[in-house]
Amino acid sequence: MEKNTTLNLRVNPDVKRRAEEVLLQLGMSMSTAIDIYLKQIAMVGGIPFAVALPKAPISVNADLMTIDEIHARLKEGYSDIEKGNVYDAAEAFRRFRETHT
Repeated sequence: MEKNTTLNLRVNPDVKRRAEEVLLQLGMSMSTAIDIYLKQIAMVGGIPFAVALPKAPISVNADLMTIDEIHARLKEGYSDIEKGNVYDAAEAFRRFRETHT
């Protein structure tokens, strides 16, 4: 199938840069990735993946917090750091998954 239509779109430059880094690792151009995406939309009759809000617990969902609640959470975090209550990232994510699944 011949490709002779141009698609111009505006995107967030940081999102584009991060996507290009991934596509480079996959050996794929942005044009090819977008072409695959559009073909999938046509084949499945819609977006080819679930479009949903992340299922973050309310206790850590900053979108649902007031500014004061966010500041209070940050102060708690700084206090924990000062007390040495820290974990490496892998341990923290493991604990989070255990308590939030």
